[in-house]
Amino acid sequence: MRHGISENWHHLPADEVLDLLQTDATKGLDLFEVKRRQERCGPNVLTVRRGPGRFKRFLLQFHQPLIYILLVAGAVTLFLREWVDAGVIFGVVVVNAIVGYLQEAKAVAAIEALAKSMTTEAVVVRGGEQARVPATELVPGDVVLLQAGDKVPADLRLIRARDLQIDESALTGESLPVGKTPEPVAHDQVLAERTSMAYASSLVTHGTGAGVVVAIGDDTEVGRISELISAAEDLETPLTKKIAAFSTILLIAILALSGVTFVVGLVRGEALVAMFKAAVALAVGAIPEGLPAAVTITLAIGVGRMAKRRAIVRKLPAVETLGSTTVICTDKTGTLTENQMTVQRIVVGGLRYVVSGTGYAPVGRIVAESASHEKAMGDTVAEDGRAAVEAVAHGQDERPSPALLEVLRAGLLCNDSRVVEEDGRWVVHGDPTEGALETAALKGGLDRDQEEARLPRLDVIPFQSEDQYMATLHDAGDGRRIVYLKGAVEKVLERCDTAMSDGLPFEGGRPDELDHDAVHATVDELAADGLRVLAFARGELPAGRDRLSHEDISGGLVFLGLQAMIDPPRPEAITAVAACRAAGIVVKMITGDHGVTAAAIARQIGLSDEGDPVVLTGRDLEELTDRELIERVEDTAVFARVTPEQKLRLVEALQSRGHVVAMTGDGVNDAPALKQADIGVAMGISGTDVAKEAADMVLTDDNFASIEAAVEEGRGVFDNLTKFIAWTLPTNLGEGLVVLAAVFLGTTLPILPVQILWINMTTAVLLGLMLAFEPKEEGIMARPPRRPDTPILTNKIVQRIVLVGALLLVAAYGLFEWAGQRGLSDDVARTIAVNVFVFVELMYLFNCRSLTKSIFRVHPFSNRWVLGGVALMIALQMLYTYAPFMNTAFSSASLEAWMWVPILAAGAVAFVVVEAEKWVRRVVAARRRLRTAPDAGVSLDPADGKRS
Repeated sequence: MRHGISENWHHLPADEVLDLLQTDATKGLDLFEVKRRQERCGPNVLTVRRGPGRFKRFLLQFHQPLIYILLVAGAVTLFLREWVDAGVIFGVVVVNAIVGYLQEAKAVAAIEALAKSMTTEAVVVRGGEQARVPATELVPGDVVLLQAGDKVPADLRLIRARDLQIDESALTGESLPVGKTPEPVAHDQVLAERTSMAYASSLVTHGTGAGVVVAIGDDTEVGRISELISAAEDLETPLTKKIAAFSTILLIAILALSGVTFVVGLVRGEALVAMFKAAVALAVGAIPEGLPAAVTITLAIGVGRMAKRRAIVRKLPAVETLGSTTVICTDKTGTLTENQMTVQRIVVGGLRYVVSGTGYAPVGRIVAESASHEKAMGDTVAEDGRAAVEAVAHGQDERPSPALLEVLRAGLLCNDSRVVEEDGRWVVHGDPTEGALETAALKGGLDRDQEEARLPRLDVIPFQSEDQYMATLHDAGDGRRIVYLKGAVEKVLERCDTAMSDGLPFEGGRPDELDHDAVHATVDELAADGLRVLAFARGELPAGRDRLSHEDISGGLVFLGLQAMIDPPRPEAITAVAACRAAGIVVKMITGDHGVTAAAIARQIGLSDEGDPVVLTGRDLEELTDRELIERVEDTAVFARVTPEQKLRLVEALQSRGHVVAMTGDGVNDAPALKQADIGVAMGISGTDVAKEAADMVLTDDNFASIEAAVEEGRGVFDNLTKFIAWTLPTNLGEGLVVLAAVFLGTTLPILPVQILWINMTTAVLLGLMLAFEPKEEGIMARPPRRPDTPILTNKIVQRIVLVGALLLVAAYGLFEWAGQRGLSDDVARTIAVNVFVFVELMYLFNCRSLTKSIFRVHPFSNRWVLGGVALMIALQMLYTYAPFMNTAFSSASLEAWMWVPILAAGAVAFVVVEAEKWVRRVVAARRRLRTAPDAGVSLDPADGKRS
């Protein structure tokens, strides 16, 4: 017995739902029926869809071409009985696999977090009696009672509700609690507007209610999201794609060249064993053994740098992915915004006021729109953190406006919530809207305890969705009774006959005539800015009354004014969005909130260049085919009222256009898109466990601005990886060319396989890896993101690799032959050749600290690791050359002092040639810029080719 998911129930009358589920609204199910349904339906838990086991996940770390190359290298060294070298290579492979295994998130982590989010208790009615049971024991047809503070234990069709409000922000993205009612809604209503439903894992913030369970476990809305997470494809990152492609090409090239070498040697009549060793030497020389370790370590260093900037990376390749991101899809609530409702405008007595400050902290200013800064209200902050009103912009009067204070007082006293400071953060206990009203009153200089003591509450009519207002009765002393009313503008206006003037009509002043049209025009104007508007009124009851009824407030009230609020954007998010756009990264908002609100926030944070941003709603998306969506997604800045499936679809549409997509979010509803995106970014403070487990990176400060810092670090990481590759591949090319030259010319091998391994492993660790610590270059965020299809080896880098590889061939093979002609032994000649490789690499390392700028423009001590690595490499090479045990192990020999002259000269020549090549490229690029944008008086700086 598996009842359909909850989307089939919201449009049905409550009585019909009870009949279909064969249950009773007052008695619930009997115990025997509960047991039968538990046997048929199973527990109210999410199914954990387990991925590969631990051992298989570990083995999968070896499933990549670059690792295959290393395994081949290890097998070759074993064949040559070089046990130490084989151990080193296999050690590198195992370490890489362990690091990858530990860094990779478990495939089911997000679903396990979802399961945890449903472990709670519920109050049910069974057999006519109330009982508290584990939520896992609920079955369809159970009647569940709800009250403020409860987590909804399953998907419920509401049958009773009194002032019931539920926070569904983690599920729908709606920033405000949603008022609930048992009345059915239209069949095609989106999830966020199904007011007759209460969904599993949402939180009751106000009121009471009862509902019948219509879906449990995997059939709930949160269970459906679990299935979306499972279905979302784990994508390769741009880095892993490029390295896989590069490794595959390298593998084919190595095998082809080794085969050609073997065949050519045999054709020339060389011995079979000798040619086999030559082919092995070529293969070993061409394999960049240090590349996997360099990739892992460089990414790990990037992880550390990002952690210092409040971004915790859970998957290593995500570091580089950020650097190649072309689109950031961000949730609105809690990501771009504070997730704290804030009053921003007040309209009272014909005047308009602007309220500064964001969130629930009672720090800010209330400024009349017609005032100058000198007439600002609240330019100082009291010792208790509350902003005191200093001036009211109305003529020359410096006293606080009674009208303003009265509308603030109404919001403060007609209020059941509290704003408190906890652990240095201001939070609201209760409804966010009421929290915003209290904060505004505190900014206006009112003290809640004093106001409640002066006007103690006697009775209340709580807010109910069908009434759309709340009213409170207060004792004003001497038997006087005052009523404060707040609620929807239409509901308040229809109960008012007059309006507050700038004076206080209740203290002898005369009220003004109420202009309904003017109020509605003001409300429309505020709503167009995405603000939620509440109206306030005041009345008086006969002396001695202690009870308040709806009839008491049906008319004759005085309209006090309006307070308009919004979940405001983070100030730092505005700066971060601008920085991302300057870096060529498109930022798009994908939210479950209303389109008008989302568009207002988008305008404030600058998502579009000019005018109103293009907005598509969830209903618009439903009507678009995949092809139409792919066409529209590029030019649309805001997607509002979208479902989890639609978020997933939007990410896929952007990826189909070749974008590298980063998705930010904090709610359960964001998890599938976080997992599908090239990089998912979750919020650490407000984010749900589900979002964190589905993401690749977590921001510890919930700050969108941290994403810009992470992008910057990601670009730096890719730069350093590129520098390492540009540095290491010329060695492999040079070694391969030396072996090929020897085979084709029929001479002795200048370097042996074991010596090649020595060069590759020691220089990679002591020299190449030092580039991982290279600081970011200037202007890294001023350039556009890399095209996703751009290979690691661009034409310029390939040309540099060929140039340095050719220099190594000429120097190493030439000096080897020169040593032979001088009658030196093969061991001495090979030791010279090995040292040529090492010292050319050493000098070329300095060239690679910047692939474009002159090395003389790079601070010599900005990367002290390079200097340390160079010192250790020289010491190790001296050991290789002069230590007897190393001579035995590697067939090396001691060199006389004069023999170092040509070795060091080769390194110096290579250094000068590469610097000259960089200078030529800079000059050519500068002249090209001059031709396209001529500028009188412009000259070229020979050091960096820039205009001066």
